Amino acid sequence: MQSFLEQLRTLVGADAVVEGEALAARASSYWDPAPLRALALVRPRTSAEVSAVLKLCHQHGQSVVTHGGLTGCVDGAVVNERDLVLSLERMTAIEDIDTVGRTATVQAGAVLQTVQDAVAEFGLLFPLDLGARGSCTIGGNVATNAGGISVIRYGMMRELVLGLEAVLADGTVISSLNTMLKNNAGYDLKQLFIGTEGTLGVVTRVVLKLKEAPVSVNTALVALTSFEAVCDLLKSLERTLGGNLSAFEVMWGAYFHAVTEPGWHRPPMSRDHAYYVVLEARGADARADNLQFMTALEQVLEDGMVEDAIIPKSVAERDALWSIREDFEAITAHDPTFLYDVSLPIRHMASYVDEVKSRLQQQWPAGRCYVLGHIGDGNLHLFVSPGEGDRNLHPLADEAVYQPLMPLGGSVSAEHGIGLEKKSWLELSRSTGELALMRLLKRTLDPQTLLNPGKVFDV
Repeated sequence: MQSFLEQLRTLVGADAVVEGEALAARASSYWDPAPLRALALVRPRTSAEVSAVLKLCHQHGQSVVTHGGLTGCVDGAVVNERDLVLSLERMTAIEDIDTVGRTATVQAGAVLQTVQDAVAEFGLLFPLDLGARGSCTIGGNVATNAGGISVIRYGMMRELVLGLEAVLADGTVISSLNTMLKNNAGYDLKQLFIGTEGTLGVVTRVVLKLKEAPVSVNTALVALTSFEAVCDLLKSLERTLGGNLSAFEVMWGAYFHAVTEPGWHRPPMSRDHAYYVVLEARGADARADNLQFMTALEQVLEDGMVEDAIIPKSVAERDALWSIREDFEAITAHDPTFLYDVSLPIRHMASYVDEVKSRLQQQWPAGRCYVLGHIGDGNLHLFVSPGEGDRNLHPLADEAVYQPLMPLGGSVSAEHGIGLEKKSWLELSRSTGELALMRLLKRTLDPQTLLNPGKVFDV
């Protein structure tokens, strides 16, 4: 093994290989402060160096786990002491911004918010947006097919990638840096690496699809009495605001109540409503868009669809509304708390949540379940706090959350991926034929199962 590490240092330089105390000084992930324990961590600077590292690992049968921002929620980047960690922290360059074709070519280690800010200087928008924007990386976003708060308008990461470059397990570089919206020449190979959690290749460079930056942003927090009213509101706003509706974030009453407890966020309205929605519309004509937005809100208030509404008057007030939705520390402060990310048809959401809460209540009478979701794209997030015990209760909570999805045709993962955490539940959401094809792809592209081994499914 020492020979392997010496060869690794020769390839990328001694400063690019982190071992011993320096390695232990790193946290295991954004969520886990425990010291990182692995064979070593290597920090290549270029795709050529990534290729050389993987070629060497292939020769030695060395397992590799790629690390980006480590903000994933399903243990998809967990390592053991035998794994080599391949960190893309030095590959952060924004190589090109094409203001005419509206694309950006970036290295996979670039942080999402850094890319957003860079293209904004040219009046452009990279619309993927999520709470971890300041830490997560573009490569991680690709590997997990990240979603976030703007999916209802712009789609998930899959819809925002025009091309990419990836390195296979044997070091082969697949450069498919397509910059065109239309390219139907053969297989769309980038799809092999989007959402496959680093199990088929290491993404090193990405061509992102950009949009013209909106000039207007209109935001509101509204309160409603029923989930039926939530659905009616969504339909009404999609009709009246058209393509401008960019976010529709629903919070069940218990969630809103918990995060606005004294000492946490200041409640901008009564805390006793059944549902709350943070909605946002972005457009190209500030005056006309504001009028359209106000007219739409007035209509749903007059129709009795909405009980109350708050419209922020400043950027600070808008940020305060969004922080209620995005900052759930008041909930995760309860230990243990288990986070879930599921998808299912919107029409079944209310009954599904009731079923989950009923199961949890039977299991843990003192437990709580807090729910919020993107709704417009069929995505719910649940926080389960048993009110007792420790992390060993996780499998029991899993059963209460996942089993009710089966008759509804739902998915155990809307946007977080599978990793290790949801691995035993993957069969609930994928057919035998689909799983067989996944395994065939894995065995074909990574016959030694060196890349992120043990994640997603067993080969």
